Amino acid sequence: MLFIPLFYKMNTEQLLENTKNFVKNQLEKAEGGHDWFHILRVYNNALLIAKDENVDILIVQLGALLHDIADSKFHNGDETIGPKIAARFLLSQHVSTPSIEHVVRIIENISFKGGNFEQSFHSAELAVVQDADRLDAIGAIGIARCFHYGGYKDRAIYDPDIKPNLEMTKEEYKNSTAPSLNHFYEKLLLLKDKMKTITGKKIAEKRHRYMEAYLEQFRLEWNGDQ
Repeated sequence: MLFIPLFYKMNTEQLLENTKNFVKNQLEKAEGGHDWFHILRVYNNALLIAKDENVDILIVQLGALLHDIADSKFHNGDETIGPKIAARFLLSQHVSTPSIEHVVRIIENISFKGGNFEQSFHSAELAVVQDADRLDAIGAIGIARCFHYGGYKDRAIYDPDIKPNLEMTKEEYKNSTAPSLNHFYEKLLLLKDKMKTITGKKIAEKRHRYMEAYLEQFRLEWNGDQ
């Protein structure tokens, strides 16, 4: 069941339209794996997941639209820029202070950060947006995004001499220059078991299997087996 507080009823459509236009403009020249289309996929994933969750749907929508407004990867690792930009925008739209604070908390806690990061905030809305974002990191699109970003950062596709590091700290994860294939083992294959929602878990199972099949084929081709 979706809960929509009464004070959201007026101007909700306009707020969402303004937010979409703002995000499109902000991410006009973004890297292809973190552009407007990534946001749109996460937004649609979040709407699908939210159908089976008891959440404030507007918080979910705003969180999904603004979650990558300024990804720290493209801002010298600064994790404060995204929340600040989101807060300023929502304030300009006359969104209530509690709602702004909730969306900012979602942005601050959504990232994987090496898998060893302890979230300081938890909510049903964060769980929905986080699962929606993580779904876009796995499966066919996840594979494409992984190698696209690797190319963007001039990383090797694979190097058998560089083993995946499953014990990275947050800083090591942020500064890693490992080959793209390592990212599957350091993050992507771990996401299935980190899903928090009913729908997120179900979709993740299918996308996880697709990645496993891809990696098996990759190994065969790398070794010249077929």
